[in-house]
This record gives sequence, structure tokens and C-alpha cells, in this order.
Amino acid sequence: MTVLLVMAKAPVPGAVKTRLCPPASPVRAARIAAAALRDTMDAVAATAGVVPVLALAGRFADGEDGADLAAAVAGWAVLPQRGDGLADRLAHAHADVADAYPGRPVLQIGMDTPQLTPHRLAAAVRRLALPGTDAVLGPAADGGWWALGLRDPGRAAVLRGVPMSTADTGRLTHAALVGGGLRVGALPTLRDVDDWADARAVARAAPGGRFAREVAALRPVLVPGGDR
Repeated sequence: MTVLLVMAKAPVPGAVKTRLCPPASPVRAARIAAAALRDTMDAVAATAGVVPVLALAGRFADGEDGADLAAAVAGWAVLPQRGDGLADRLAHAHADVADAYPGRPVLQIGMDTPQLTPHRLAAAVRRLALPGTDAVLGPAADGGWWALGLRDPGRAAVLRGVPMSTADTGRLTHAALVGGGLRVGALPTLRDVDDWADARAVARAAPGGRFAREVAALRPVLVPGGDR
């Protein structure tokens, strides 16, 4: 059974989604982040045949909607993120899952793609299970990636040599995986949420979710005539 690993930050004002400010306040940006994470967790929980695991930076108790998020993750394994920098935290999270669930493949996602559905997640799990596939990578529209699946999560160590949060991160991650001898399958490209234009576009793509409602709640205070 595949482990579905969610990398997330507690939605603490001033610590998450700061590129949404302005037009959002730090508190509103944190509420949008909380909604994105909750939508993501709902999609994971509704995906059949996976083991949900959360790798969390910070504490829900310190963030927006902390009680609801803690209730939503009841029954999940929750691991603290560790390491210096995103690449190191990702590698450690995969290694920690490998220790907790030896021999199981891992599909890792973040909290920036609340448009994910159980159908899309299940398709990614199936893609990872295909013969001749050691890894899968889901490119993001900004040049990063939104999903990484590994038959052997220990191979995530190659991420430590990849610069994160750049326009080349996806290409360099793919090159690192291939350079490590892995056969990499492609997942669909998705748009993740970095700035306000991304937030509006993703909300339009998934209008029925909590994320879309939080984004819509900010619209009355925006200056007319711009996708701010």
C-alpha cells in the first residue's frame, strides 16, 4: 500500500503564504493556507488504498483553524519536519516514512494544490506502480513540481542537491532522479499557489472547496479592475 505523504506548514500568520500579502493580511493569508491544507487533506482521506501521513512544520495550535485541522488529521501518522532548508526537510520526511513504513512506495505532495482530487491522486499512485517506473514527478506551471513519487523513498536523498523554489527546480529534480538511475514517469502539470494570481486561478479551478471560499471572501476589498 502506498504512503501518501503531505508536507505542510502550520498556518501561522506571517509564516505562510506571505506572497499573498497584499492584498491579503497575514491573518487572511494564513486562513487561505489553512483552507488549502484542509482541502488537500480531504482529498487524501478520500483516496482509497493509501496510508495518509502528514509531515508538519510547526504546531496547528499556533495557527489559524488549528482545532479543525487537528481534528481532520485524527487517525493519520503525523511526523515533525526536520532539517535545514526545504530540500533537506523533504529528504528527511521521505526517510522518516521509509523507517516507519519499510518497503512501501511514497507519493509526496504539498499544501499548495488544493484543486487535487481523489481521482487525480489515485491516478498518480497507479502511475507509480506501473512496471518500469521507479519514480513519478508532477511538474508545476511555475517550473517547480507538485508531486514526487518514489518506489524507494530513500532515493529522495538526491533532492539535497537540487535548488528549491526556483523556475528550474522541476527540471533539476528530474535530472537528479534520472542521474541517480531512476526511471521517471510524468504526472500532469498543475498550477500551485504562490501569489494572488495563482490563488484566483486555482479557486476558479476548484470553486466548491474551502480554499475557493476563503479566496472569494477577500474579493470585496480588492481594487476594481485588477487580478490583484
